[in-house]
Amino acid sequence: MERLVRCMDVRTGVASADQRDSLLGLYELGVREVYGYLLHRCGSAALAEDLTNECFESAARAVIAARVESPTIAWLVTIARNKLIDHWRREAREERHLRDVGVGLRTLEDPWSVELDEGRAIETLRMLSPNHRAVLTLRYLDGLSVQQSADVLGRTLHATESLLVRARAAFRRAYSEASDD
Repeated sequence: MERLVRCMDVRTGVASADQRDSLLGLYELGVREVYGYLLHRCGSAALAEDLTNECFESAARAVIAARVESPTIAWLVTIARNKLIDHWRREAREERHLRDVGVGLRTLEDPWSVELDEGRAIETLRMLSPNHRAVLTLRYLDGLSVQQSADVLGRTLHATESLLVRARAAFRRAYSEASDD
């Protein structure tokens, strides 16, 4: 919470007393929901904490700049989802850089139908590339359509469909390998 107060005064300009009270109240109401949302999707407490902080910093900037009049928990979760997607995009860029210098990932495609163990499925999702995690999370955990997922990821529908096919194949392979161990 201290970081949020500093953010209101340093990064975003000085917040009015009403803005500060509104943001602190929103923080108290929404921090558990935002953190829980992020933790469930990224699986790392440290990353979830960092992204939660980024989420509230962005919210504070938007409120102080008067871009948002009445912030809600749903609005905060949307910011959190965008922060997570941004994180995955950064990871994907780093991964592409590694591939450029000779470190690659394998991609396999095969048809598959199996009932999933939730814990193992979440662990498997964490092992996938950021792009694959993002598209599978948006499509299957958040319940977005392929077109909505494409819009969030900034990709065309066709590119998102292709990514989804590759992501499902990579998930199937990793899940099967994990069960063999």
